[in-house]
Amino acid sequence: MNAKQAHTLHIDGMSCDHCVRAVQNVLDQVDAVEVESVVLGQATVRFDPEQVAFVELAALIEEEGYAVKQ
Repeated sequence: MNAKQAHTLHIDGMSCDHCVRAVQNVLDQVDAVEVESVVLGQATVRFDPEQVAFVELAALIEEEGYAVKQ
C-alpha cells in the first residue's frame, strides 16, 4: 500500500468564503482524499495516487467552475 502524498492545488477563480466551501465540499466527497486546508487560491490535500489521480481531483474542482493550475 502506498503512503498518501501531499499536494497543493493552485486554483484560479476563488474569490470568497463560498468558493472555499465549494472546493472543500467537493474534495471531502472523495474517499481517498484527506483535505488539509482550503483557502482562497489553493487547496492542500493528501491522497493515494493508486486510488485517485491528480487530474481527477482537478476535474472535480473545475466542474465547480474553478481553474486548477499545475
